[in-house]
Amino acid sequence: MKLGIACRLVGTLLLATATVATAAPAASAADNTNTAEPDGAASLLKAMQRDLGLSARESRLRLYRETIAEQVRHTLRRTLGNSYGGAHYDAASGRLVVGVTDRSRLADARAAGARAELVQYSSRYLEGIAERLDGSLRGAPAAVTGHYVDTTDNSVVLTAERGSAPRVREFLRSTGVPTEAVRITETPGEPRLYADVIGGNPYYTGGDTRCSIGFAVRGGFLSAGHCAATGDGTSNPAGTVAGSSFPGDDFSFVRSSAPGKPLVNDYGGGTVNIAGSTEAPVGASVCRSGSTTGWHCGTIVGKHQSVRYPEGIVEGLTRTDVCAEPGDSGGSFVSGRQAQGITSGGWGNCTSGGTTFFQPVNEALGRYGVSLLTG
Repeated sequence: MKLGIACRLVGTLLLATATVATAAPAASAADNTNTAEPDGAASLLKAMQRDLGLSARESRLRLYRETIAEQVRHTLRRTLGNSYGGAHYDAASGRLVVGVTDRSRLADARAAGARAELVQYSSRYLEGIAERLDGSLRGAPAAVTGHYVDTTDNSVVLTAERGSAPRVREFLRSTGVPTEAVRITETPGEPRLYADVIGGNPYYTGGDTRCSIGFAVRGGFLSAGHCAATGDGTSNPAGTVAGSSFPGDDFSFVRSSAPGKPLVNDYGGGTVNIAGSTEAPVGASVCRSGSTTGWHCGTIVGKHQSVRYPEGIVEGLTRTDVCAEPGDSGGSFVSGRQAQGITSGGWGNCTSGGTTFFQPVNEALGRYGVSLLTG
């Protein structure tokens, strides 16, 4: 990496940290201030405080640091090439952690402002294993619920129902993938879709099936593919499903003449203004809006997750520790003011907690050739 680029990134990170530290209120009482924030930031910060256990000052600082971390990740993925071993945001230190397979390239990653760690497998190698597992997932035991690349420990994780690890291990050996790079994790529940047939907003399909709007785009809005098939009509707002993909993917485009706005409901009396769709790294904070449970936050746990629902396999999802419940399907995932994805499914609930997957929004935008409405 060129020294000038590295210096600019490090300088930006230090400036952002210093700016927040200086601007944030010093007194603890000020952490509960009701001072108005632009673009729905106040409600986003409150949700982060509630769900991540942060103060208002800590929430602002985390958003600044995550923005810089994503810039560093994007640069290093390109410059490290085959030596790039994945990255994740470490909330404790406020820095991006980057895996590097070539010891001689560690200094490049550190010069860019990241904490560099020597790892065994490149990101491309692990993603290749995940792709091979995709081809075997349809013939897997019912106990296998999916897989994803875990950038925090440089492995591919195969998820399975509780008590099924021995059977799943036999399946893994039969796939022919390098087992030393794969670990099996038992999960507390079976993934299910968050669509439900109860009355309520924000939109219906088939008269009584409720899902949640993802993001407003030119000519309509995005939602989950499992909520409706191509050609189905919607109400409140009225529209027609112009494209729907499920399983395989889990997104849809609803064509509607209803006025669209670049906003996400924070279910606290306000909205979050969407500025773009820059992808956040693993470890970054993320918040979800849905018509059943409202606004909840957590972190991005993994990417390139393949999930085996009873209805079929969906590939390329992002795994989070945010809770959700039936009816939240199709809803918005945002990190700061950046659109991240469309709620697909998961397990658990918003009383005891759970795991929720989202379909990255940029893939849906590209598939349907539509543009996100931004403010």
